[in-house]
Amino acid sequence: MDATRQLKEADLSRVPSLDGALAQDVKATTNFLRALPNGQDSPENREKARRVKEACFRRHAPAIYADVTANHTRSLRVSEVVYSAAERFPGLLPTRAQLVAERALRRQSAKEGLEIDQGFFIAHVLADKAAGNHLIHAMLLPKREATDRIAEFRRTGFADLGSATVERKGKVGQVCLTNPKFINAEDDTALAALETGIDLVLLDDRIEVGVLRGGLVEHPKYKGRRVFNAGINLTHLYYGQISFVEFILEREFGLLNKIYRGHTQGTHWDIEIEDYAEKPWLGVVESFAIGGGCQLLCVMDRVIAEPDTYFNLPASKEGFIPGSANLRLPRLVGIQNARHGIFFEKTFKAGTPEGMMICDEVVPHGAMEEAILRNTTQMLRAGFVSTISNRKALRVGQEPLSNYRRYMAMYSRQQCLCMYDQALIQNLERSWQPQQRRM
Repeated sequence: MDATRQLKEADLSRVPSLDGALAQDVKATTNFLRALPNGQDSPENREKARRVKEACFRRHAPAIYADVTANHTRSLRVSEVVYSAAERFPGLLPTRAQLVAERALRRQSAKEGLEIDQGFFIAHVLADKAAGNHLIHAMLLPKREATDRIAEFRRTGFADLGSATVERKGKVGQVCLTNPKFINAEDDTALAALETGIDLVLLDDRIEVGVLRGGLVEHPKYKGRRVFNAGINLTHLYYGQISFVEFILEREFGLLNKIYRGHTQGTHWDIEIEDYAEKPWLGVVESFAIGGGCQLLCVMDRVIAEPDTYFNLPASKEGFIPGSANLRLPRLVGIQNARHGIFFEKTFKAGTPEGMMICDEVVPHGAMEEAILRNTTQMLRAGFVSTISNRKALRVGQEPLSNYRRYMAMYSRQQCLCMYDQALIQNLERSWQPQQRRM
């Protein structure tokens, strides 16, 4: 390569300063991306592009968010935010069509990591108090699927959502995960159904307490038994069928946070007083609660389990952050046990001293229905208003919204990197052997 060409390419690759207004810096960023030699096809150029994009997000993510939400007057889910931003500011974020094309490759290892840009962007949205609080507020609104079905559910007391069912029994609303083909593991479809089920329980005024449970499964080892939750569908992850935004992020901001905090009320997203329409939740564990299942136990008000059940977070076998468990599990089992669980695959067994830090009661086989009734009755014994008031007080003391927002900013940025780390693929091939499993 001659000296003139070297100087030209060095000039094209120079990182812009990005110290101007939004439109100016977006233009400088996209000009830089277009000027990269051979585009963004090489790992080196993708890394350069990512650094420049994040510099733009660090300075302008709140302004981009304000733009797509009409100055915080539109409530959008995380997926709607990132795809709207991709349309409004072409080149900064992947489009929906680009991610559909990557998903069609059917290999996580074959993807270029376009979702990393989404993770970085949302991280910097959350790092800003106003934008971050508004996004959390938006994700705590009922889904359209739930508002479309609530009238029918109030009339019939039952909804079949495909991978989940919801049933009202007196003042109790039971959400049941029904993904029997995959031992009640979670994937994009199951997550959508579960969150809708949680919404229906929260929206029905006749329900005062929620129950989360697993349905019967097909696997020969557990035939005829209920399984609470087998965590993320690792086979789908290996084959590139788990979405970073629609599953990884919206699971945290939607499913888990709605159980923990409830639905937002009104439009006052910027006030410090927590004012959520919430209900207490009982987790009913049969067989096991693995990974994401254990994460769900961390947001329950009470957990009951059959004998011989267990709970674990096999993060070291997978290679990513186990959701918000790093934030919440230490409050239950202590920081040392949490580290043992996350880094050293420690299993917590119901009935043991450490397992009973997660589980509140071990229920004999055949007595679960009676235990559910007894526990839900006790949870409301002081009256609904008192129960919810004490629930709010305990939560605010343990996990203020500001702490949650900062944790999720970190989580969004780091989890997208984990999802595209080669070690994740190697971990799955070694410990899960996905090539031998059905999709």
